[in-house]
Amino acid sequence: PACPGRPVTPTSPLPSSGRRRERVMAASKPVEAAAGGGGGPGLSRWQLALVLGAPILLGAGAFYLWGRRAARRGGKSAGERRTPEGRVSPGPCGGGQHDGASREETSPLDRAQAAKNKGNKYFKAGKYEQAIQCYTEAISLCPPEKNLDLSTFYQNRAAAYEQLQKWTEVVQDCTKAVELNPKYVKALFRRAKAHEKLDNKKECLEDVTAVCILEAFQNQQSMLLADKVLKLLGKEKAKEKYKNREPLMPSPQFIKSYFSSFTDDIISQPLLKGEKSDEDKDKEGEASEVKENSGYLRAKQYMEEENYDKIISESTKEIEAKGKYMAEALLLRATFYLLIGNANAAKPDLDQVISMEDANVKLRANALIKRGSMFMQQQQPVLSTQDFNMAADIDPQNADVYHHRGQLKILLDQIEEAVEDFDECIRLRPDSALAQAQKCFALYRQAYTGNNPLPVQVAMKGFEDVIKTFPKCAEGYALFAQALTDQQQFGKADEMYDKCIDLEPDNATTYVHKGLLQLQWKQDLDKGLELISKAIEIDNKCDFAYETMGTIEVQRGNLDKAIEMFNKAINLAKSEMEMAHLYSLCDAAYAQTEVAKKYGLKPPTL
Repeated sequence: PACPGRPVTPTSPLPSSGRRRERVMAASKPVEAAAGGGGGPGLSRWQLALVLGAPILLGAGAFYLWGRRAARRGGKSAGERRTPEGRVSPGPCGGGQHDGASREETSPLDRAQAAKNKGNKYFKAGKYEQAIQCYTEAISLCPPEKNLDLSTFYQNRAAAYEQLQKWTEVVQDCTKAVELNPKYVKALFRRAKAHEKLDNKKECLEDVTAVCILEAFQNQQSMLLADKVLKLLGKEKAKEKYKNREPLMPSPQFIKSYFSSFTDDIISQPLLKGEKSDEDKDKEGEASEVKENSGYLRAKQYMEEENYDKIISESTKEIEAKGKYMAEALLLRATFYLLIGNANAAKPDLDQVISMEDANVKLRANALIKRGSMFMQQQQPVLSTQDFNMAADIDPQNADVYHHRGQLKILLDQIEEAVEDFDECIRLRPDSALAQAQKCFALYRQAYTGNNPLPVQVAMKGFEDVIKTFPKCAEGYALFAQALTDQQQFGKADEMYDKCIDLEPDNATTYVHKGLLQLQWKQDLDKGLELISKAIEIDNKCDFAYETMGTIEVQRGNLDKAIEMFNKAINLAKSEMEMAHLYSLCDAAYAQTEVAKKYGLKPPTL
């Protein structure tokens, strides 16, 4: 599984301090869209794979996590399983001479083997119809109690049908072979490929899962097929589910953390004295402001009260009335559409704000940042980059533009450009602790992935300087903790997470990362699960916690519990791409339960 992990969250590539850490820590390689691929999961869900020590091999197949031990021993090549089985020997299809004896003196099994051998000769010569005739004769001659031999004949005939692209016949013959020999890897894999051709994704996944387990996760070819079908299944299910999902407001912790990543966002600023309602104003407030019936100002009041469910409706009233805060209301409504995962509704509002040349330039720049981040979430890096560049053109003194574009550049693996953006953000806002911390992390990842010890030491020293200069910045401690974990300085990493918790006790994501650290450091499963459970207690809408717990339960062999956790995460997903990734995890776990029932196969567990 690959750290590409998953897509970026609702509007900014790394929008909240908690989610930002979840995304950026593993952002050491470009997203697939940027690299010329497409449709893969996003960037950091496989942070978990890194923490648990799994190899980074593919893209979406979470069940490979528990294949990590076998994979360390070295996998087989991705060679094709194309040839039929059995030694080729001359002779007619019906058997002919065998070991010098006449046809009448040979046993039915000997004659069946001779027919199979002749079929193999035809197969290698590319004469598949003749090969099928010989394999059919071998099947008819073989004594029914000779299960292994008979299963080989069916599998060989399936191989010939495969060359003729007769996929239904391939499935039928492989099924016969597997009924006779339930752990027949060749037949299972050939049937999986045929199911893929027939668009039977569920059946394909079950067969290839069985193959992966039987091969101890050492064959790249079967791993790649599993990964491919998991992605396709995830996309299909997410497309349908996301289209019909009920909008879900994130937790107050998430929303506050999200808005904290902006410093020039007008809509997130507190109400001014003259904007507050009568009961909140002192007697010297301006009467004209007090009496104003503004849906936007009421929405802002609800924001301060953390009554987030009313913000979209109040913003809509301002927009419909074409009030004086229309641009602000459009941006506020778009932002909350993004937060509830409704990008389709957010985009027209963002488009309108961006096109309002008479609007406050800060509003337009903020809308560009959010639309650009939305494009990045949808794996459209070209459009994303265009929006960030336009934001920098129209508001070159806006530190948020460079801060968020720097994060985008990390996701695109453009580290030098990311550092330049963070430097510009710091120049404009020297007190920007987030930019300082993320710049250090960008430099660290560049040095770490380049296996260059000296720059790594410099970057680690940079983290020390950041937390010394900004002792109240939880982000600095969290990113330093990740770097320390990479360096296997687990004790100090644990101390950094404790600092995060002291500063942000309601940040559920920090508890998840601290829990994962316990697994890697001390193999303390109970403590790890305790901390992740604490994360859910703090924020029962923390999908990262449910996903992480589900993946751990997969490794423990508790597949039903894992599926339950993944389904909870699916219901909380904030984008279709994120949901697709979660479905791939859930489908992987479900396939394992089916394989266990059918074949008694289970992967190794923690």
